[in-house]
Parts: sequence; C-alpha cells; structure tokens
Amino acid sequence: MTISVGDSLPGGSVLEMTAEGPADVELADKFKGRKVVLFGLPGAYTGVCTTAHVPSFIRTMPQFKDKGVDEVICVSVNDPFVMGAWAKDTGADVAGITMLGDAEAGFIKALGLDFTAPPAGLINRSKRFALYAEDGVVKVLEVEASPGECTISAGESLLEKL
Repeated sequence: MTISVGDSLPGGSVLEMTAEGPADVELADKFKGRKVVLFGLPGAYTGVCTTAHVPSFIRTMPQFKDKGVDEVICVSVNDPFVMGAWAKDTGADVAGITMLGDAEAGFIKALGLDFTAPPAGLINRSKRFALYAEDGVVKVLEVEASPGECTISAGESLLEKL
C-alpha cells in the first residue's frame, strides 16, 4: 500500500555518511515533533536526480526554512558512501540537505514507493516523490508518474503547497 496524505510515516533505520563513517539514522526521531520535507529519487548520480531534483531543493532551502521546516531530507536506495560523495558533488551538503541512504530499500518499500526498471539497471529503487510532514503525519505528497519527470516533486512545486 502506498503512503497517502493523512498517514503516519513509518519508522525505520537508514544510513548517513558522517566524518566518522556511516551512521544509523532512526527516521522516527527525524519526524517526531518536527516539520520535515522528505524527497526521494531513483538514484544518486543519475540524470534527472542530479540535474533537476536535488538542485530544486538546494534553490528552495531558504524558503523552506522561512516556512518553519526543520529539516529537508533526501533519501535514495544507495549506500551512505555514495550519498555522502553525491552531497559534496552537488552542493547539497553546503545547502544543508540531509542525504540518507536506504541501502536495502526497506523504508522506501514501507512507503510503497519502490519500483524496478531492469532495462535502466534500476532494481528496487525509489519512485521520484516529495512530501511534507508534521510530527510524522503526511500533509502534502507528490509522486511523479515517471521516474524521468521532475515537476510536481520539485522543490518549487512542493513549496507552493505549504
């Protein structure tokens, strides 16, 4: 079942690259009592993810902060080493976006937002989406019809809905 507006986000553990190496992140702790923007995408270093999706949230970070968002989080079915390098290469780290690796796709599957596209080499990946949640409850959810699109899940589009 796919997550919907009004649903509570599932918990789970993902990984973040820190100065000391990979670290577990309990998602329930990220969501509880906080206003969070969460966006997911098919993969680090892939075309639209790198040229459109992440840059849209880099551009809109100040406006999300102005609206009281506590944290903007990007999650992808990648390992934390790749997510850490990608954060540096895109400037997401400097912008303040939290880049999390859901290496086993457990969180993405719990959201019901996983897909597989063998011709592109994308197995058990995340659909392209963006959501806004307050205290772990989804208030806004936008899921792209195709992983190659980045319109309704872009930072600017989500920002308009807050």
